[in-house]
Amino acid sequence: MNFELSEDIQLLKQNVRDFIQNEVEAVAMQIEEENKIPQRIIDLSKEIGLFGLSIPEEYGGLGVGMVGKCALYEEIGQTHNGYTTLIGAHTGIGTVGIVEMGNEEQKKKYLPYMASGEKLGAFALTEPEAGSNASNLKTTAVKKGDKYILNGIKHYITNATEASIFTVMAVTDPEKGAKGITSFIVEKDFPGFKVGAIEKKMGLKGSHSAELLFEDCEVPIENVLGKEGQGYVNALKILANGRAGLASRNLGSCQKLLDLSVSYAKNRIQFGRPLLNHQAVAHMLAEMAVEIEALRSFTYRVAWMVDQGMKVIKEAAMLKLYGSEVYNRVADKAVQIHGGLGYIADYPVERFYRDARITRIYEGTSEIQKNIIASQLEKEYS
Repeated sequence: MNFELSEDIQLLKQNVRDFIQNEVEAVAMQIEEENKIPQRIIDLSKEIGLFGLSIPEEYGGLGVGMVGKCALYEEIGQTHNGYTTLIGAHTGIGTVGIVEMGNEEQKKKYLPYMASGEKLGAFALTEPEAGSNASNLKTTAVKKGDKYILNGIKHYITNATEASIFTVMAVTDPEKGAKGITSFIVEKDFPGFKVGAIEKKMGLKGSHSAELLFEDCEVPIENVLGKEGQGYVNALKILANGRAGLASRNLGSCQKLLDLSVSYAKNRIQFGRPLLNHQAVAHMLAEMAVEIEALRSFTYRVAWMVDQGMKVIKEAAMLKLYGSEVYNRVADKAVQIHGGLGYIADYPVERFYRDARITRIYEGTSEIQKNIIASQLEKEYS
């Protein structure tokens, strides 16, 4: 396994690091207070190509492999998680389906706009009755002439208010269960489609999640993504592919929390000496560092496997589980080390602590990841 980055990726990584530290961090508190990412930050993100990370060069993107993308995500993860999620949801589950499963006409039609950031992507699977049980979809798609007519509701859809292009899963044959689900590319201006209520969330300010409403929504037949009946399989592939990216963003946030905690422990004096010289605090920092380094190695191993075209169903589930659990443990220790300051909203540790919690839920809960791992083990040992 070789995780060495090319010179181009190393240069881009440094550019992203400078951008995150000098531009995004400067407005992190503004994002938190206004629940909005400044347009200037989005425009600068477009200029350095962040919206095109997953898209091949022939369609206007950067064509970065998974190892390179994780290196960039690790930098992005060190800032406000609302901004991180906007970028990650677009370049991950919002884009990957079209890149991996779209036909040439679909790629030419959509990917250049998505690569430039002119049009953002979103992934629409979850419904009121289909969360962890993702095959229990109620949104239907009925073929009529040269169109499919979609009816139903999606909710908790990240980037819903910002996106223009949605990868949507709907039932085309109720009798076939999971094999009766089909993927569609839906544009926000299609008749019968609209964004519903915006969710009020504990964290991830600036990243908006909302309902999607389909009321006799007309989707051209050429917007079927992949083949009819393969939507559930497509959804699982899209989610599995995105898990290395999510873990690397969690990794970046963990590293930021460690940096903040070490700095605070060196400068905070208690009982006549720095906190860092108190064994209880030093041990927490050591535990954080060990878990972060383990997560880093695991993340890049799975990313390398993705780049090699290897099957990563089990490994991606393990990584999603481990990465989100590590992030939550690191965030908890960071708050404890900072004491009262860690509980104050004026300081970033409190924000990371709240933002960490969703990582054990979205894109597959920790419990679902354990189910996936167990099912793969059963197959391996049968």
